[in-house]
Amino acid sequence: MPRDLNVIDPEADCDISRFMLIALEEATQAMVEREVPVGAVLVKEGEVLARDHNRKEQLQDPTAHAEMLVMRAAAETLCSWRLEGCELYVTLEPCAMCAGAMVQARLGRLIFGACDPKAGAVVSLYNLLDDNRLNHRVPWVKGVMERECGEILREFFSQLRNHQP
Repeated sequence: MPRDLNVIDPEADCDISRFMLIALEEATQAMVEREVPVGAVLVKEGEVLARDHNRKEQLQDPTAHAEMLVMRAAAETLCSWRLEGCELYVTLEPCAMCAGAMVQARLGRLIFGACDPKAGAVVSLYNLLDDNRLNHRVPWVKGVMERECGEILREFFSQLRNHQP
């Protein structure tokens, strides 16, 4: 019986919380750096290949989303743009740019925390990873540590609105 990669199997995926905690550490670092607090980690066979957080302001690069940064770093480490067999953990549902890059990279699976009703391209606004018109579909899981992932974003934007340091 084929395994549904969109469902978490506690036995097979015992490290999911551990990897999402790493992504949350990266999101926390982004907040310290006054970046939108999104963190990501890319894993292959249980080994962390790359971890990072949003750096758009720091790099003055509109593509410097956490997901893009870890996919680039992992591709460099693997000496291949193909990220088959890799899992990407991210605290926020990816946007269209990042979801498109995941399809292009043939990513093995995406695991994300909070949904993004304003820009999410996995389930909220678009369903890019499931679009059968594209050459690859990326299995995904949503809602892992959703409360924690959403809380750091709410805190960041609340501070921004109130002009708090």
